[in-house]
Amino acid sequence: MCGLVIRNIAALFTMNVSQWPTGKKIVHLDLKGAPPRISYMQKLFPLLARMGADGLLMEYEDMFPYEGELNILQATDHPPYSREDIKSIQDMAKASGLEVIPLVQTFGHLEFVLKHKAFLELREVGYCLGTLNPHKELSVKLVLEMVRQVVELHPDVRCLHIGADEVYLLGHGEESRHWLSIPGHDIHKLFLGHVKKVAQSIRVSWPHLNIVMWDDMLRSMSHDTLKGSGLVDLVQPMLWDYSPALDVEGTVRLLENYRSAGLSQIWAASSFKGSTDVSTCVTCTQRHVDNHLQWLQVAAALPSGIEMQGIAITGWQRYDHLSVLCELLPVGLPSLASCLQTLHHGSFSEEAQTRVTETLGISTVEVKDIERCADSCSHYPGQRLAELMVELCELLQSEELHFQDTNMYVKGWFSPYHRRKKIVNPLIAQQIQHQATILLTGVEQKMEALRQEMVQLFPDSTAQEWIEQHVAPVLEPLRHLLDDIQVTLQGVIPPGFHHPSAGIES
Repeated sequence: MCGLVIRNIAALFTMNVSQWPTGKKIVHLDLKGAPPRISYMQKLFPLLARMGADGLLMEYEDMFPYEGELNILQATDHPPYSREDIKSIQDMAKASGLEVIPLVQTFGHLEFVLKHKAFLELREVGYCLGTLNPHKELSVKLVLEMVRQVVELHPDVRCLHIGADEVYLLGHGEESRHWLSIPGHDIHKLFLGHVKKVAQSIRVSWPHLNIVMWDDMLRSMSHDTLKGSGLVDLVQPMLWDYSPALDVEGTVRLLENYRSAGLSQIWAASSFKGSTDVSTCVTCTQRHVDNHLQWLQVAAALPSGIEMQGIAITGWQRYDHLSVLCELLPVGLPSLASCLQTLHHGSFSEEAQTRVTETLGISTVEVKDIERCADSCSHYPGQRLAELMVELCELLQSEELHFQDTNMYVKGWFSPYHRRKKIVNPLIAQQIQHQATILLTGVEQKMEALRQEMVQLFPDSTAQEWIEQHVAPVLEPLRHLLDDIQVTLQGVIPPGFHHPSAGIES
């Protein structure tokens, strides 16, 4: 449970855990939902550097300005970043001492590509929009063209992430089933064959690039399969685990398996937001700090020979291209700062927490407990939006707002039966009307304040989506209730008869 008082779990680890070992601390910006405006990034990047970040893992998806035949991949709900925007992002990052590492999915999670009819034939199976058919020559050409456009617009790039996680239903397509029926073929070789082909092509074109990939599809592979995979000295696996109860011993064993197979250059990946629940709105800092405390335990037990390249602190904005928005970036910044300082100090000590609160200018590391203040005294970029979002989410979850289920007058005098029969006591109906209108007006005022703040930092479509997903479903029953009361009253009160607006005492 999140709270004002941070649980002193860090004390359990203080004796044996030191700072995160040599390697970069990379903040992941997931842009497939709520992409920040460039003006917001300009304020954000210096803050990330002050909090201890060394770089950015940029997952552009449909926000990248793909050209030519790939122009269709660009976002349509809001404008994608322009080529000038991409250059500005790199210039701003460089000014803050942050390395930019682009992430281009090349196998799984290609929903933003394969949803288009033009690429329908490249799906592994027709009903899975995320997984690429590895047998099609055009599949490889497609992802390599995506990579080419991204790399060429990042002239200083030294490291590229090629994704390759959660390749769902691989092997289920007709061509894959035929390929797997051949003696000596298996699902692991099918996966490795595509990844190796993509990675080798990238290495030929850009030999200076370090190529990173997610590790989940490698975890079940044997030592011999990994050793003979062709990935040794070609890719660097990034182990990801976002759980606050990460299995330290199991992760260390996995690292040892990779090392013994020759995959000694390794990355880790933790999470500062976007991994609690698919529709979470408010980030719990302690949950993500606990995840980092577990990763510190892993780092303290690294097998000999492992060259830890760094850790990517992920902040997922959606679970995939087609799911709802997770916590927006401003709500997750106290968590991000806390996670970075946990890695820096080796624990979530009082010193680490003080560093977070002083850097962000806030009263506590839990965003839901930050002391509310006027616009003029907001400190970190986006703090006012975070405050409004917390306030609105608390109101939306309140028992009071579920008026139609909890109000005595609604349950007693305007039940579904009364609404269907259009019968009501006018005096009590007006009391219901009065109370529901006050509630509705209060929420709508907060919603409008949030909308105005959100569009300063994100596209208008982001505000529209968030409100439709999180606010509209709660307000809709209230609005229907008021509509039904109005219609029912018109049938009960004689024409021309004015009923006073005074209600009864609740």
